[in-house]
Amino acid sequence: MEQRIDYLKAGSGVYKAMLGLEKYLHECGLEEPLIHLIKLRASQINGCAYCIDMHWKDLRSIGEEEQRLYGLDAWEESPYYTDRERAALAWTEAVTRISEGHVPDEVYQEAAKQFTEKELADLTLAIATINAWNRLSIAARTVPGTYQPVTARELKKGV
Repeated sequence: MEQRIDYLKAGSGVYKAMLGLEKYLHECGLEEPLIHLIKLRASQINGCAYCIDMHWKDLRSIGEEEQRLYGLDAWEESPYYTDRERAALAWTEAVTRISEGHVPDEVYQEAAKQFTEKELADLTLAIATINAWNRLSIAARTVPGTYQPVTARELKKGV
């Protein structure tokens, strides 16, 4: 597979706009592992190999257990997730699969039990953002396997 579009070169404005969303999401107060977990799940649904590779690596780099990652496709039947994570995953699936019945009231009600209104707004933005990244990566045929997570030391240096 050959990459079609290099957003850093051809569409730097697109890339910068998306990074602005990411900056907000990483400062909004939602737990970092939860953000990556919902990004991985949405990427699985959308079939974005690049983003699956990225968020799997990001989750492993922050200490996520492999068992929870392997079981993510079947999270509803797996005992590895908290009620908050389950509500976030159900919300992720409903928002990602919006054409399959919009977002059911039952899914919203469960999410509203686990998240404040602001958190739910931020979670929805995180889902919308990863869906946009998935579409950008799939359309560009971004090649998976090259991504390496940023280490905590690099983050502190501002790399």
